[in-house]
Amino acid sequence: QVQLVESGGGLVQAGGSLRLSCAASGRTFSNYAMGWFRQAPGRERSFVAAIDWSGRDTDYRSSVKGRFTISRDNAKNTLYLQMNSLKPEDTAVYYCAANNKAPYRDTDEYDYWGQGTQVTVSS
Repeated sequence: QVQLVESGGGLVQAGGSLRLSCAASGRTFSNYAMGWFRQAPGRERSFVAAIDWSGRDTDYRSSVKGRFTISRDNAKNTLYLQMNSLKPEDTAVYYCAANNKAPYRDTDEYDYWGQGTQVTVSS
């Protein structure tokens, strides 16, 4: 089992920045690929970014590329999502997730999920 706890969400004006964190516990964090997903009201949960176990391989949805950066610190068992130039359409609950295979985009490929953290971007 892997337990994941997100933090760092909040209310920010458009153009602002937030950094989300996801603290992992349980099994060896560096064995897992990690992903960030988001879910806006009335919409399905969707892929934001993913990273492999080493941090060298990353992937982003097109709408956040160049604005968001995913990273990890395996010594601290923590995943991050730096979000810059935020837009109102980034408003959602953000979730981190883990799988022991690869940095996939599909939610079905992830075995463990956090409880989510709310990000609200005002215009």
